[in-house]
Amino acid sequence: MVEAAGILCPESQGKFEKISLSRRTVTRRVELIEEDIASQINKKAESFKLYSLALDESNDVKDTAQLLIFIRGINDNFEITEEFLAMESLKGTTRGEDLYNHVSAAIERRKLLWSKLANVTTDGSPNLTGRHVGLLKIIQDKVKEENPDQDVIFLHCIIHQESLCKSMLQLDHVMKPVVKLVNFIRAKGLQHRQFITFLEETDTDHRDLLYHSCARWLSLGKVFQRVWDLQDEISEFLELVGKSTEFPGLSDKNWLCDFAFAVDIFLYLNELNVKLQGKDQFVHDMCKHVQAFKSKLTLFSRQIANNSFVYFSTLAPQKDLVSCPLSQDPENAPQEVQLELIDLQSDSLLKEKFNSLKLNDFYAALNEAMFPKLRKTAQKMLTLFGSTYVCEQTFSVMNINKSRHRSRLTDQHLGAILRIATTKLTPDFDALAKREINNTVPDETVSFFAVIL
Repeated sequence: MVEAAGILCPESQGKFEKISLSRRTVTRRVELIEEDIASQINKKAESFKLYSLALDESNDVKDTAQLLIFIRGINDNFEITEEFLAMESLKGTTRGEDLYNHVSAAIERRKLLWSKLANVTTDGSPNLTGRHVGLLKIIQDKVKEENPDQDVIFLHCIIHQESLCKSMLQLDHVMKPVVKLVNFIRAKGLQHRQFITFLEETDTDHRDLLYHSCARWLSLGKVFQRVWDLQDEISEFLELVGKSTEFPGLSDKNWLCDFAFAVDIFLYLNELNVKLQGKDQFVHDMCKHVQAFKSKLTLFSRQIANNSFVYFSTLAPQKDLVSCPLSQDPENAPQEVQLELIDLQSDSLLKEKFNSLKLNDFYAALNEAMFPKLRKTAQKMLTLFGSTYVCEQTFSVMNINKSRHRSRLTDQHLGAILRIATTKLTPDFDALAKREINNTVPDETVSFFAVIL
């Protein structure tokens, strides 16, 4: 129809292109695209020397527990693949054994070897990390059974740890009044509208206050910053509505000093949080951000206490070995790589390559016969997941697609949608289009690529 319209009535071709595809057509094409992407992942997995998993579990709109599994694998040429592995629906209990059965099923479907599993990163929940019956303990036993020499590195998501640090600041005497103030202004419709009108009349840069959501890591810092920016306007508004006595902190210099400190410290925490987010993050880079932040905290503390400036960092030797091999002291490196490290640091050509190539390309360029242990160590470090950010991000995609308006979406189709939404691979559209032409029923002649657009 589209091709015929282009010849007979080209001015109306756009109308034909907008014809909605049938439900069966969209469903079939989503399945075909997902199947193609999954086959590419399977093919890449065949060449993995090591791989890692990132796991996280959350409930969807129908209160079904969904376990998201992402994989990051590395081949002999140091090509790194990070993709959505599976979504496993937990219909019953969510004990460590239940989670293991689903993770094991996903691994076996992709024909992955337990003996090549290098790392599992989770959000630290008890059913995942239980010492005796948690998922990680069962995985550890399974890997040891397959390969006694393989040590699996279990990590607690760095972003979750950074978020938990906020609870150690002991700033409840600041946080509770600020949250109470925001709720006082925003909770009642009339009061909220009056406040917005007041801000418009005073011509401020902001037009409203922000709500704090415990589920969103960055929200508290943004709420604090907005209240601080609008503190004069808020004080005037409270005077107008006769509620200024309910919030004495806004006129207390000591409280305002603590509030100002909270605004600054949350600003730095949020900056760190943003640096830790995103796909394709290497653990050593994330650790550098955390270590730099620790050094900043040391600086802040010493400045406040002694008016002096001291900078220092203490990166873990194993992470230094991979990210900065030229400056690593061989005596402080693991014994099995000491001699290779000396050879590396003595080669001027390799030094030039290190400064000009990306880290994984540099290790791929190392002669395997001369540096087998260094290459193996680098492969293990580069394949680690430092956080479960990819899972958290995908839960947002899940909630958008499986909403109260689309609550009957099947788990199979939801998993297919998540794979398509998160992949960096490009489906073989030419092959899929040929399959579509062969399978299309007579009344479904709309262009295959319309569903992609």
